Amino acid sequence: MNPTEISPSLVIQGFTPPLALASFKLIAFDMDSTLINIECIDEIADAVGLKAEVAAITEATMRGEIADFKTSLRRRVALLKGVSVVSMERVYTERLQLNPGATELVAACKKAGMKVLLVSGGFTFFADRVAARLGIDYAKSNQLEALDGVLTGQLLDQPWGVICDGEEKRKTLLETCTLLGIEPSQAIAMGDGANDLPMMGAAGLSVAYHAKPKVREKAMVAINSGGLDRLLEVLH
Repeated sequence: MNPTEISPSLVIQGFTPPLALASFKLIAFDMDSTLINIECIDEIADAVGLKAEVAAITEATMRGEIADFKTSLRRRVALLKGVSVVSMERVYTERLQLNPGATELVAACKKAGMKVLLVSGGFTFFADRVAARLGIDYAKSNQLEALDGVLTGQLLDQPWGVICDGEEKRKTLLETCTLLGIEPSQAIAMGDGANDLPMMGAAGLSVAYHAKPKVREKAMVAINSGGLDRLLEVLH
């Protein structure tokens, strides 16, 4: 695809804008570093002095240098053993913020009659709260196991499985389309890391937000600076 710059900070490829927001019925968001400003797992690791080690694994995974997301996540979660739920609460209250434009973009999509999906390789402790804050319709993420208020370093089984990786994100997008009776071409998928590429590839419009190079290259829209609501410069 030949890229066209609306500006150096907003690149489109593969179509001529604008597109009609009303043409889409679903928007799916990644959470960490997309809807929110942090990678939650890195900040949790800070409580046990392992932020640098965990963040290095996270960065390599998001860049696509570690292809097996499930192994990467299990490795990082194991390092969280012993972190208190109180420490996680502090991450939520003191460090987690919605990224600029998140509220505005979700509100615009809902006003246009779209449903909103949050599908994350992060954790329910944060994802469920972010979904509630933004009025998001559907959410899927991973669940950390805690005993007596302390993380065990393990993940819990959920009805759909254990780990929400890139393939699970894609599957969730497609299942939500089926639930809504729409085609995947009527969905938008927005993310920043390599594990978002499967769902972005399945959607009618793929959007990279402040993303890793591999993701920017493959997305139909790349927002390289500014807020999430810059997508509304492409959709009218």
